[in-house]
Amino acid sequence: MDRLEAMRVFASVVEASSFTKAAAALRISKTSATQLVQQLEAHLQVKLLNRTTRRVNPTADGLTYYAHVVRVLADIKDAEDSLAVAATAPRGRLRVDVPSPWARFVLLPALPDFLARYPDIRFDIGVSDRAVDLIGEQVDCVVRAGVITDPSLVARHVGKLEIGLYAAPSYLARHGTPAHPDALTQAAHRVVGFRSPRTGKVLELAMHKGNEHLMPRIRPAVTLDDGNACLAAGTAGLGLLCLPQYMTREALASGALVRLLDDWRLEPMPLSIAYRANRHPNLKLRAFIDWVVELVDARDASAVLPG
Repeated sequence: MDRLEAMRVFASVVEASSFTKAAAALRISKTSATQLVQQLEAHLQVKLLNRTTRRVNPTADGLTYYAHVVRVLADIKDAEDSLAVAATAPRGRLRVDVPSPWARFVLLPALPDFLARYPDIRFDIGVSDRAVDLIGEQVDCVVRAGVITDPSLVARHVGKLEIGLYAAPSYLARHGTPAHPDALTQAAHRVVGFRSPRTGKVLELAMHKGNEHLMPRIRPAVTLDDGNACLAAGTAGLGLLCLPQYMTREALASGALVRLLDDWRLEPMPLSIAYRANRHPNLKLRAFIDWVVELVDARDASAVLPG
């Protein structure tokens, strides 16, 4: 017996007070409708309907059961309707985790555009660069720079992190302006280092100009694990610092920072969105991933995040 179908037939018979009318409404034969209700009564071991030649009426038990059946069928319809709507309009809670500088400079300023497109999506945003347990913390995806090696994650590449070398005018007045990457290793200069909360490693300065490649061995005077803190340390004159270009636009425009060694390029880092490998992206997650790709493409190559 298809119990759900039997419940639908029973409810229809009660509402129509007739097997013939209920069968016609459901587009099944009267025999099938009668058999399904009989099977339901046998399963429940309760008589649900009083049958006469003129009319079908529910018993007392049938009335009680009918009230429950109506609620169950309504709940099922609501669930099916919500899935049907979700198939065409992303909705629901989306939990993402992003580094705080990217939230501040990229995500939050652009988020009104996303919410205007998808008003039924609600965000829960974690602002960090730590290792996140996507399953345990019920996080849908993370936005990260650097190579993602975790086999439990699927990473979609969305861009590159372009990095520059900067210093505050107050720092340069005290220590001078380096003319070559080798100067970064000298005692005369201090460096603000960025240490990844995920790996514990300090960002290395891989630099190149034409065919010349260097990796100065720096000893940071100050090491921080947050990009916003690195920016504050650099503008305070604590040392030279490497940051994504998007983070320094305001500071460069105001004169709080100066770009250094423009003829040398620092090695960029990949930018990815990662989600659980055992989970197929639902509609809201796919919408967010596609929007981030569009967002990065719409900005210049520096509109990405720190690693």
